Amino acid sequence: MPRVGELSGPLVGCFHWTLLSQDYRQDGMGTRDVTCHAGARCFVLAVTKEEDMDKDAIAVQGLRKTYPGGVEAVKGINFDVDAGEVFGLLGPNGAGKSTTIGMLTTTIVPTSGTARLSGFDVVTEPIAARAASSVVFQEQVLDRSLTGRRNLATHARLWGLAPGLASTRIEQTAGPFGLAELLDRPVAGYSGGERRRLEIARALLSQPRVLFLDEPTVGLDPRIRFELLDLIAGLRERGQMTIMLTTHYLDEAERLCDRVGIVHEGRIVALDTPPALLAGLGREIVEVRVRGNGPAGLARMRANGVAGTDAFSVGSTITIPVHDAPGSVVIAAVDTLGIAVDVISTRAPTLDDVYLRLTGTRLAVA
Repeated sequence: MPRVGELSGPLVGCFHWTLLSQDYRQDGMGTRDVTCHAGARCFVLAVTKEEDMDKDAIAVQGLRKTYPGGVEAVKGINFDVDAGEVFGLLGPNGAGKSTTIGMLTTTIVPTSGTARLSGFDVVTEPIAARAASSVVFQEQVLDRSLTGRRNLATHARLWGLAPGLASTRIEQTAGPFGLAELLDRPVAGYSGGERRRLEIARALLSQPRVLFLDEPTVGLDPRIRFELLDLIAGLRERGQMTIMLTTHYLDEAERLCDRVGIVHEGRIVALDTPPALLAGLGREIVEVRVRGNGPAGLARMRANGVAGTDAFSVGSTITIPVHDAPGSVVIAAVDTLGIAVDVISTRAPTLDDVYLRLTGTRLAVA
């Protein structure tokens, strides 16, 4: 009898497998009968969903990835994601978000560290880890020559869904995703937003415990992005399914995520709920653009008690978090210092301010 997540059969090393059936026993264990691309039959053990509800859906410890040539894409990150949580990695392109998703979905082998999905190690138990999850990659991977229905049906068949069950799930998914009128058209004629909705619907056919969304709205126009965000927000109603997404859009992280990890140059530099991250910057931000040296202006403000240690400057712009007094009091205090100011204003803090304080770079231009 193989161990949990271990395959038996003539092609143990084959990763092009197809889930055919699933049958759980009363002891909470069960076999998943699978076949590889060459048709050899194998078996993989899996724990029930109910048993996994007491575990972290995702557990990452010291995860690293160094590519040939010494490029460190991910530098020892740690985080856990609870079952049913929506967790986001927020950072610019090149920060290491997609490499992290690649390691968690077993398409990239970690250099060191561990990662587990629903209790399964992504390196030593990759088949079982894949069986517990689905992924929508940043680059679209649809067969554009087929209809939407054929794309979904092919995916359902690969997951071993019986034809009747597959048809039911396809119909159940098509309506909420706005695909009912499109299913019998070739995907080549779909818009970018329609193709993305089809990919998310396809990922849900297997009823995954963990759903990965890698930059789900990148490249879409603002209206389509807004509609897709509504759709993704509705996914959290699907019981205990865990969602992990990567994004460089601030509004996505604030709107969708229970917690956010801010990623910079391969490291997680902050991790908390969006409100908690914003609370560190106070109720209000006073932003001052000075003529001349920003750091010198900030030093003078600090020396006179106008700015605290959490204030920071980038170029000629000084950002002052306001915790207690109204922003107007800070503005009046700045006026008394005789500093040459071009523009001074108040606004609500954003996650971009959090990123800027931690890294010295605005997320939008990083």
